[in-house]
Amino acid sequence: MHLAKQHLDVGLSTNNIEAMLHFWQRELGLPLEEVLPTGGGNQQHRHSLRGGILKINHAREPLPASDPSGYRELFLVDEEQSAPRERHDPDGNVVWVVPAGFRGMSKAAMLVRVSNLSEAARYYGKALGFERVTANEFRCGETLLFLEEDGSVSRPAEMRGRGYRYLTAQVWNADDEYAGILERGGAPGIAPRTMGQVARFGFVRDPDGNWLEISQRASLTGPLPPN
Repeated sequence: MHLAKQHLDVGLSTNNIEAMLHFWQRELGLPLEEVLPTGGGNQQHRHSLRGGILKINHAREPLPASDPSGYRELFLVDEEQSAPRERHDPDGNVVWVVPAGFRGMSKAAMLVRVSNLSEAARYYGKALGFERVTANEFRCGETLLFLEEDGSVSRPAEMRGRGYRYLTAQVWNADDEYAGILERGGAPGIAPRTMGQVARFGFVRDPDGNWLEISQRASLTGPLPPN
């Protein structure tokens, strides 16, 4: 994958925006970069995340009671932290604040629960082309993914729902990367489309249905192709 940024972004959704912003901004100290309208009265609150972006998507209408995605626990490096500390945001999302070097981390990581480790490893290693660090750890730029096999994992039917719902890889050419991932065995999610002058993006899915956004953002790559 030809990355335009060496960090994965994390997308989570909530109906509880005021409490969530207080936690992520005031308690964890993530700086707010901008707020973007996403249609239907919804907004995306974009926060700096150790080189990536935490996208807190506020839905005006109640989110469905969907099963959680496989993206379960976020890890953030804090140079002043001496030992791992588990936190929970107001919606119950797990975030660990850890010292530099914890499990080989330099910036951030995500724990991904999967139903079949070997199938997931083929997807992340072959279809996406992430660097395999160990049998169950993969690296995309400076972001680590920890895969954990869990037979109780259920396939999320849709992206909408509370909690961590998708990751985003920023690339130079969304169409080429999307097509390449499908050729190498990834499952289609949403074909690439252009959103104004902001980004061209599509979604692929892992064997358990977890969503990964393939994004070509104009601020990183320059002018976008039309739809």
